[in-house]
Amino acid sequence: MLFSKHPRTVYANAPAHEVICQFRFPTILSINDTEPAAFQDAIREDFPQFIRREDVVPPQMAGMGGPNPQIKQQKPVTNYHFVSADNLWKINLTQNFIALSTLRYTGWEEFASELDKPLAEFIRIYKPAYFERVGLRYVNIISREKLSLRDSAWKELIAPAYLGAMAEEDVREEDVLNSAVDIQCKLDSSCAAKVHAGPGRLRQNRPDAPQDTEVKFILDMDLSMGGQVSCNLSAGGLETLHAHATKLFEGAITDALRTAMQPE
Repeated sequence: MLFSKHPRTVYANAPAHEVICQFRFPTILSINDTEPAAFQDAIREDFPQFIRREDVVPPQMAGMGGPNPQIKQQKPVTNYHFVSADNLWKINLTQNFIALSTLRYTGWEEFASELDKPLAEFIRIYKPAYFERVGLRYVNIISREKLSLRDSAWKELIAPAYLGAMAEEDVREEDVLNSAVDIQCKLDSSCAAKVHAGPGRLRQNRPDAPQDTEVKFILDMDLSMGGQVSCNLSAGGLETLHAHATKLFEGAITDALRTAMQPE
């Protein structure tokens, strides 16, 4: 079962590692050319730290198929970062999108509450015509060590649709070197999802950092709503995506994993 009717449940040991929402809009050039001082003033109490970065844009090929194709270098895109004092919440603003991300997801209500003011102030200050895409992404990392499930096989914890070869009775989990599953599906007439699932190890980028040797299960759910979403319906669109995310997540886990995550 890919989608579950299991009621939404809050878990004491929820596996959400990072949660990100993003609103893409038609390009607003002034964001790239002028420091967003008014926007910073509006949200500085909750996001006091500021970082300005220049994101390199890949070059474009012009004149393809003609006698003189050319490579055109693109102007860098300014990416403004507004970060909370504890470094766990971040707003990103560019000429094409605004996003909220967190490394401390305790529940949907808190996440939506943290978004309310920045999104409202962005709409008030920049007046986007509409949103081209509303996105919500959950990066879930399930650790058997953390949940005291060291002796449990993934097939006891994860639904078969996300296990690939590991779901087969004649396959030993330790013999599978790679069993990633990638799914793209429609959720309704305007919403879709991309899901990546499979076992893996988390790697630290620093060469001197200690490496985690535990094999964890990664369930990366990227949901989106397309079309021209009016600003006054954007929050409702995000709520719709969250409802779909709940059905996907609950459909991906078994009762054994639910119990280990401690329903509240």
